Amino acid sequence: MPSHLNTSTTDTTSTTSRAATPATGYRDLLRTREFSGLYVSFTLTAAAGALSGIALGTLVDRQTGSPFLTAVSMYGATFATVLGALTLMSVADGKRPRRTLLLLQLASLAGVCAQAVPGLPLAARFALLLFLGLFQSLGTGARLGLLAEVVPVSAYAPARSLMNITSGGTAILGYAVGAVLLHRTGPQGLFAVAASLTALAAAVVAATVREHSVRPTRRPGLRQTWRTNAELFSHPGRRALLLALWVPNGLVVGCEALFISYDPGRAGTYLAAGSAGMLLGDLVVGRLLTAGQRRRHAFALRLLLAAPFLLFAVHPPAPVLAVAVFVAGAGFAATLPLQEQLLELTPEAIRGQVQGVESAGRMTWQGLGAAIAGGLAQGLGPGAAIALAAAASLAVTLLTRRSRRAQG
Repeated sequence: MPSHLNTSTTDTTSTTSRAATPATGYRDLLRTREFSGLYVSFTLTAAAGALSGIALGTLVDRQTGSPFLTAVSMYGATFATVLGALTLMSVADGKRPRRTLLLLQLASLAGVCAQAVPGLPLAARFALLLFLGLFQSLGTGARLGLLAEVVPVSAYAPARSLMNITSGGTAILGYAVGAVLLHRTGPQGLFAVAASLTALAAAVVAATVREHSVRPTRRPGLRQTWRTNAELFSHPGRRALLLALWVPNGLVVGCEALFISYDPGRAGTYLAAGSAGMLLGDLVVGRLLTAGQRRRHAFALRLLLAAPFLLFAVHPPAPVLAVAVFVAGAGFAATLPLQEQLLELTPEAIRGQVQGVESAGRMTWQGLGAAIAGGLAQGLGPGAAIALAAAASLAVTLLTRRSRRAQG
């Protein structure tokens, strides 16, 4: 077993000392030019993703009326992220990560522009989803690898928290603005706006982020990707940690993927409520709690993530469901303490790949969750499918907790 993936007394002592360290302020982070550049480019990319998701989901729903295809279309790009994690994710730790991020951003721009072509067959649109998902996963690894270099380890959780908060806020605005633009410009108009935001995100990175050359001399590629992944998954405790990050979240995203099928008129409200809850959760957990407090509350947050979705089985009034989705959204903040543990056990030389694999696995499970929930909805109806997916999320949370405790 590689030593850098082994939990040790040193790790425990380090964690204890950091638990009492106050979180770095968001203003301090934003005063850093490079972090600000990564932050702004991430925000623009998130906005583009929200608009593209609404546009494609609407197109598929109008053309097919299928809950399964609609759910997959909104989150289908996540299926391809696993390809990046298994093949080329080591490029995230290459000698020129800034250049890598820019090239991947431009590749995503090409994909979004292609989606804006009117009359494109659905098969071609789904193929583009896979194309975008591959480059999205590699771009995430490169971005997170740069993030770990431009901020100190003690500021990593607040930095991820701020990005998550912004993602939630951007999603709220994206869904609200997207709904308005959808009526005025149609899905193709939304794709055009998304392409403009993606191009602007690339320009921001080019203008603000410098190249970082503190990287390994080994050449990135398929063999290096597999070697590092083998090290990552060699310890049962790490596997349980990654499952805790991936599966419960993915199943809950599957619940959200059924909002359009459950209630097309209020789907935007539910999506916005979930994003607002995620924003609040990340703000409280990432900014106001210490590392020790985050870890103590992680299990309760993971339960909170799924439990409110059980209400969909009994079809309460829409305001009740909106509140439930908002509360559940706060549970996504449970990822922060788990990501901190993963970062502590990762050497600097492979931080980009390991964080990219974690993110890719989470995104892949979002796609799997959407497919699972959509398949259940085909036979059971959206409400029952949402409740079953939530129950499965709770079961996995309980099982992974026992596994991690057993591993000590």
